[in-house]
Amino acid sequence: MGKGRLEAFSDGVLAIIITIMVLEMKVPHGSNLDALQPLLPVFISYVLSFIYIGIYWNNHHHLLQAVNRVSGSALWANVHLLFWLSLVPFATAWMGENHFSRWPVVLYGFILFMAGIAYYILAHCLTGIHGKDSELARALGNDIKGILSVILYLIGIGLAFINPWLGFSIYSVVAAIWFIPDSRIEKNIKR
Repeated sequence: MGKGRLEAFSDGVLAIIITIMVLEMKVPHGSNLDALQPLLPVFISYVLSFIYIGIYWNNHHHLLQAVNRVSGSALWANVHLLFWLSLVPFATAWMGENHFSRWPVVLYGFILFMAGIAYYILAHCLTGIHGKDSELARALGNDIKGILSVILYLIGIGLAFINPWLGFSIYSVVAAIWFIPDSRIEKNIKR
């Protein structure tokens, strides 16, 4: 089956996720800049989550550019990814509202970890459909960046039990690693 519906559905879900996140930021009742101070933790968590959703959207787009077709298992793998990403607004709001306390930061990391696993499953499901010699398989290679990200999420979760800011810092490092779009797929498609 074609990939168009999968792309359109995914784009719609990701757009809704971003919309939900921004709606969680409540307008302050004061009219001076001091009224924004209590919103700073909410805004910081929003910025990181917005970047993450953007990273997933960008890499999902590149991933699907390297494939010609999808299967039922790929559709389910994609829904699995979207499920975990759909939880990002909840964890973002909880983390921001509670000023990055332990359990919200742990939950946020767990959701990122599961989204990373889900993306890995989707990528390898699509690789299985197109074969080991496909452009996608060559582009993903050993997927060291994806595996490293999942390991860093686990480290971040562990560190969040010691100090939530350490966990949050690790999650930010992973976002920084992925902020520049993964060029492996583009390079292989151009060849």
